[in-house]
Amino acid sequence: MDHRKAHKERWLLLPVFGIILYVILYLIATRYYPGGSQADRNSIGYSWVNNYWCNLLYANGINGRPNAARPIAMTAMGILCISLSLFWIQFPRFTSLNKRARLTIQTSGTLAMITGFLLFTDLNHDLIINTASFLGLIAMAGTFVGLYQNGWKVLFGFGLLNIVMIILNNIFYHTERLIVYLPVIQKITFLIFLTCICCIAFKILFLKKAQGA
Repeated sequence: MDHRKAHKERWLLLPVFGIILYVILYLIATRYYPGGSQADRNSIGYSWVNNYWCNLLYANGINGRPNAARPIAMTAMGILCISLSLFWIQFPRFTSLNKRARLTIQTSGTLAMITGFLLFTDLNHDLIINTASFLGLIAMAGTFVGLYQNGWKVLFGFGLLNIVMIILNNIFYHTERLIVYLPVIQKITFLIFLTCICCIAFKILFLKKAQGA
């Protein structure tokens, strides 16, 4: 019985393990990026200030050289998409949301991650990002409602911070004089988002432990 219980608890933490593995692979990938950024097409290596995370997924660096980071970045992205899909499938089960709301979160969250996989293709990059962001926003909105109804006020506030950062990303993206700062804002937003997901996953685990105590 204890063995089965421990197995179920590890299942709840799979999104966290996936996110940690994603971050590790992402950091490794930056070491192999050949160079080029929005600030300097001829620069060497990955710039944390001027490169976007998705630059690691390109077949070639912006400087035109073959991108050895791509296979690592693609693997990391695949792991992240699967991890977040698992999270959005799991999370609604631990809320007081009605069946339709739970299904909406599960469906939109999973579809957002499937759309994210299309970044590996030659399809319109902006269209993929906007579609995935829209679907992800639906899943996140439902998640925040679930957090609020559960009375998890700190995590709910953390979630609102995510919304503010997403809005800032869009403002910076669509404002010519601000887009130069977008790579940094993007990374801060992503860090906040992934940290929030991990915190929610641990909260679910503690809740599950308390219920089984």
